[in-house]
Amino acid sequence: MAKDKSSKKRLKVRVKVLPHGKGLPLPSMQSDGAAGLDLVAAVNEKSPMRIARGKWALVPTGLSLELPRGVEAQVRPRSGLAMKHGVTVLNSPGTIDSDYRGEVQVLLVNLGERPFLVKRGERIAQMVVAVHADVKIKPVKDLTDTRRGAGGFGSTGKATNAAVKPAKKKPLPKKAGRTRTSKQRKRA
Repeated sequence: MAKDKSSKKRLKVRVKVLPHGKGLPLPSMQSDGAAGLDLVAAVNEKSPMRIARGKWALVPTGLSLELPRGVEAQVRPRSGLAMKHGVTVLNSPGTIDSDYRGEVQVLLVNLGERPFLVKRGERIAQMVVAVHADVKIKPVKDLTDTRRGAGGFGSTGKATNAAVKPAKKKPLPKKAGRTRTSKQRKRA
């Protein structure tokens, strides 16, 4: 039996609209199954923010949040901006901690081929609000074994799930005029 939309338990997040954010929509989900709330740019209507190719800018949202303890907000890219313009969030995901009370700003980077204009009210990122664990780090002498072991990047795609052993380093050939690495230069 499908759950009724009204039976969902909703987390309440207090939001303060700053003077330059007045008149803009509050963060909202664009579909029933969305995980993220859209954030919009609170830039001056008469002077959009221009982000040149290969450059980045901190874009204001005109909002400050009060997240409950044990909750964080993650600022993530919008797939449409990335696909259409090559614009994404540089520090993705950006984390907003529950004790932060400053303005939510989005660090956008333009990886596209043309300058990008950020206009007032434009959807620039998504914000996913999530509960996180309260962690206490405990140093130990040994860790428990697993099938994967120390296998890192790409190791779970192997036919045998065995841990990947690092390749043995081969000595450099002894040739006159070869280029030395920075480590070799430091040792010399």
